[in-house]
Amino acid sequence: MTLTADAATTAHTPSPRTEPLHAVYRPAHPLNLFRTVGMLIRGPKDPTMLVDGTTLWRAARTPEGIATLALRQSSEGVHATAWGPGADWALTQLPRLCGADDDPTGFDASSLTAAGHPLLADVARRTSGTRLTRTDLVFDALASATIEQKVTSYQAFGAWRVLITRFGERAPGPTPRPMFAPPTIDGWHRIPSWAWHRAGVEPPQSRAIVRAAERGQRIADAVLAAETGDDRERVLTSLPGIGAWTSAETRIRALGDPDAVSVGDYHLAHQVGFALTGSRVDDDGMLELLAPWQGHRQRVIRLILASGIAEPRRGPRLAPEDHRRR
Repeated sequence: MTLTADAATTAHTPSPRTEPLHAVYRPAHPLNLFRTVGMLIRGPKDPTMLVDGTTLWRAARTPEGIATLALRQSSEGVHATAWGPGADWALTQLPRLCGADDDPTGFDASSLTAAGHPLLADVARRTSGTRLTRTDLVFDALASATIEQKVTSYQAFGAWRVLITRFGERAPGPTPRPMFAPPTIDGWHRIPSWAWHRAGVEPPQSRAIVRAAERGQRIADAVLAAETGDDRERVLTSLPGIGAWTSAETRIRALGDPDAVSVGDYHLAHQVGFALTGSRVDDDGMLELLAPWQGHRQRVIRLILASGIAEPRRGPRLAPEDHRRR
């Protein structure tokens, strides 16, 4: 089975196969698999994703059931093996996962040089194989982003690991270590309050996920049906407890939104400001600095993060607050 960039829109009939399915995706653009799909990994012990040597493993809950993907890149393309009832869907969606829908039209790296940022232009040239991935799994992206609200990455990744391992479903296939697909939307809704607490998720975040889950697949369908980033923003921020930051993070992961900006992030405005001006800025200042690249602001943010440009630390790291000790 050979996939092209158009395979993501090809209709297919689900199959109850128990044997793995195989495919080779041959992208029509430069692709760095690990930089593109690897950004979805939520910490070093993510139960849904891992890197084992030259193979990237991913467990997901697709619309047709759970699936495990093993991806390996060679000069021929991306070799994919899939297990589980969602294997057909996962292979059909693979081009999008690898950035086939990422359209950089209108973004010229030379504009960075003209704006006085030759280092970022150089990063753009050196990382041309980095694409904007999209999973098309809106609720999982929404849940993981909500868990990451207002806490450190260490806390969020730990909570994600506990919840997915406890309430998700064991992924099929010969995975290097036990892997798990996220719960169903109804499964997220049925997680008891004490389990959220034990995982370290604070009540506002757990309530936001549970309330979103009450609306079921309708939320994901509405986001996927929306035609513009602003329309998707309106759908997501209509949910209680979901603001601009969570909406942007959801759109980045699920839809590969090239213009999403995570306003309200603890570090991002400082990083963007320091990279582009040498000084910190607030969210308004960040949006002003990114305005020349409207439509591709997430693309510029990725270049800043990949550049390694960072403000020198002048104080201690933020001490995580564990509400379980209250």
